[in-house]
Amino acid sequence: MEFYLETERLILREFRESETEGIFELDSNPEVHKYLGKNPITTYKQAEDIITFFEEQYKERGIGRFAAFEKASGEFIGWSGLKLNTGEKEALNGFTNFIDVGYRLIPKFWGKGYASESAFACLDFGFKEMNYDIIYGAADVENIGSNKILQKIGLQFVNEFGYKGVDVNWYELKKSDYGK
Repeated sequence: MEFYLETERLILREFRESETEGIFELDSNPEVHKYLGKNPITTYKQAEDIITFFEEQYKERGIGRFAAFEKASGEFIGWSGLKLNTGEKEALNGFTNFIDVGYRLIPKFWGKGYASESAFACLDFGFKEMNYDIIYGAADVENIGSNKILQKIGLQFVNEFGYKGVDVNWYELKKSDYGK
C-alpha cells in the first residue's frame, strides 16, 4: 500500500531517501528535541537511519510516519502520522501494540497550524481507511504546544505518567467518539 494524504495546505506521503537532508535539518535541531530527550542527531547517517526505520515500519507494520510538505512552496516541513508501537522496547504508559499519532516540524513551520492540520488528516485516515478502534497520543507535560494540538484534534486526556524521568500526558481517541 502506498500512503498519500492531502489537506488544504499539505501533502503527506511515504518517506524517500531524498528526504535525508530534511530529516537532518529537523532532527539535528536542539529546539525540536527540547521535549524529546534533548538528544538531537549529529550525522547524515543518523538521518538515513531514521528514514530506513520509517520505511521498515511501512513494510512490517503496515503504517508509519509520513513526510510532510507545504503545498505552496513544495518544502519539506517535517513529519506527521500514525505509528504502531510494538513490544516492550516501544511500550508506553503500560501499553504495547498500540497506534499513536505524532508530528514533528522544522521550527520555521511552527505556529502555522500545520501540526494539527496534518494530525487531523492522519486521524481521519486511521479511523476511516485503516479502521483502527483507538488512537493514542503522548506529550511531555511541559510541551504546551503539543498538548494543545492533541486536545485540539479531539484526543482526551487519560492520565499523567513518568517516562525516562519526564512527566508525560497520555491521551486517547476512540473511533466511536471521533468527529463528535
